[in-house]
Amino acid sequence: MAISHLRITILAIAIASIIFISGCTGNAPSDISNSASLGDGSSATAILANTSAGTPSNASGPSTGSTTSSTTGKEIAVFETSKGNIEIELHRADAPITVENFVTYVKSGFYDGTIFHRVIAGFMIQGGGFNEAGEEKMTRAPIKLESGNRLHNGIGTISMARTSAPDSATAQFFINTADNGFLDRSASSDGYAVFGKVVSGMDVVSKIESADTASHGAYDDWPVEKIVIKRAYMK
Repeated sequence: MAISHLRITILAIAIASIIFISGCTGNAPSDISNSASLGDGSSATAILANTSAGTPSNASGPSTGSTTSSTTGKEIAVFETSKGNIEIELHRADAPITVENFVTYVKSGFYDGTIFHRVIAGFMIQGGGFNEAGEEKMTRAPIKLESGNRLHNGIGTISMARTSAPDSATAQFFINTADNGFLDRSASSDGYAVFGKVVSGMDVVSKIESADTASHGAYDDWPVEKIVIKRAYMK
């Protein structure tokens, strides 16, 4: 049993390194959050990373104003997808720069018509960087990494994708579909910044996670069926 568990752990780490190291944009081969890894790049190393270059911002830009629901007292973002709705509670107190950046993209309509471009069952689903034609969108400047906020990359949490450079996240995000503690900040890793959690629609996340995938140009784990964020808004 111990050997089996070790093999599973090693496999998970190997998948993560591929996901966060292979991006979707050629300029960020080490982007883990926006492409093939967890970066924004178009290379195989940028699934969770951002492909946009630029100086990271410590501030989130002009305030988007109050986005707290008058009925729940919480800050909730909604993705209306082709598979159903996903509602995400944002943790502004723990990740103020990241949440402000995300809300700015939501309120500007940036995510409308984007797709989930990378899906790995038992790991995560990633989106927020490509339109329905599979073209990468231009983003705002990258932001400062807030992975030291002690929030955990657990099931249902949402984090920013980035390149291998810590302060490189822009628009791409991923939702964890497993307990991915190895993505948290540690002595040996800068980690990925958690800034919210799915509070409704995990069944939709599961549907997306189970999608068939294939290679798409330079990218792996691309859903065969287009999974579209039709509309994103603050509740």
